[in-house]
Amino acid sequence: MQDWAGVFIPLVLFILLSPGLLFQIPGKCRIIEFGNFHTSAVSIIVHSVIFFSFAAIFLIAVGVHIDLGP
Repeated sequence: MQDWAGVFIPLVLFILLSPGLLFQIPGKCRIIEFGNFHTSAVSIIVHSVIFFSFAAIFLIAVGVHIDLGP
């Protein structure tokens, strides 16, 4: 059996946590801004920390497994 959780979970998190796509923490004028398609160095660092935290929680702590096929 192949475990695809290591591929799908980071892919989905990367898409959802891209700075400026859905939201940006911290924003330029507010703490959080939605859909502004801009980014900064601080928001890249914050989103990277959030990404790796969620990836570690889902893959290591919770132990999510996705098996495809029979």
